[in-house]
Amino acid sequence: MSVKIGLMFTNAGPFGSAEGAAAIAEAADANNIESLWTVEHVVIPTDYQSAYPYSADGKMPGPENMPIVDPLIWLTWAAAHSERVKLATGILILPQRNPLVLAKEVASLDFMSKGRVLLGIGVGWLEEEFKALDVPFARRGARTDDYVAALRELWTQDDSTHSGEFCTFEKVKSYPKPAQGSVPIIVGGHSPAAARRAGRLGDGFFPAQPNDLDNLLDIMRTTAEKEGRDPSAIEITTGGLPTPDFIKKLEDQGVHRIVVPPPAFTPDTIGAALERLQDSLA
Repeated sequence: MSVKIGLMFTNAGPFGSAEGAAAIAEAADANNIESLWTVEHVVIPTDYQSAYPYSADGKMPGPENMPIVDPLIWLTWAAAHSERVKLATGILILPQRNPLVLAKEVASLDFMSKGRVLLGIGVGWLEEEFKALDVPFARRGARTDDYVAALRELWTQDDSTHSGEFCTFEKVKSYPKPAQGSVPIIVGGHSPAAARRAGRLGDGFFPAQPNDLDNLLDIMRTTAEKEGRDPSAIEITTGGLPTPDFIKKLEDQGVHRIVVPPPAFTPDTIGAALERLQDSLA
């Protein structure tokens, strides 16, 4: 099987604790799970009215007071309890972050984990959260593009300089550099705009659901070609049920990775559950 298996929502719910993070990281290493993916919200405004794009009722799963551990802190804990599994954000809301601080945090995690970080990014959907953080919701897509360029400049150059609409700095040094030279940036989102962004500047594309996947991948690939980029070099991740038939279908569509929720609800059962998952796909 060439499609890689990752685990999603790992920093929320039963594996959001220190013990849970350690257990799932160790079990992932032991059971050939390729990556662990975290979600992000700094705050969830009470009774928000913005529509969550991945459910029919427009609400996120789980209660509004469900703990969501900061993704980079959770991944650091997981990194310390593993040696192989990749450490991914799926996704981090990039326009809400200071790009210079984020570049240092992500590069530090990549440096300490010996090159295991995947930075999944998104533009965000929860307008009330942006308001609470005093970050403009309007033009967050343009802000995201600007921040991506700034991150890559800080990760790859000795004296880093960037002049953009939302972020400007001149001749600054940001160390350590990522162990892998830079950090793959995976554009998340299930919209034509996200597909175009992935085609323009993504190392990967992560539409979270498999519906309308062919159309989104066509947009991504067409955009990449227009930008003079090789669309086959853009790694594709999506979600779904990990059955052999479904994974074969994804493989035929050019998908490289499927992410699924953890198949257990307690740290002491995750190892056996992952072993059963792998057996079912053999």
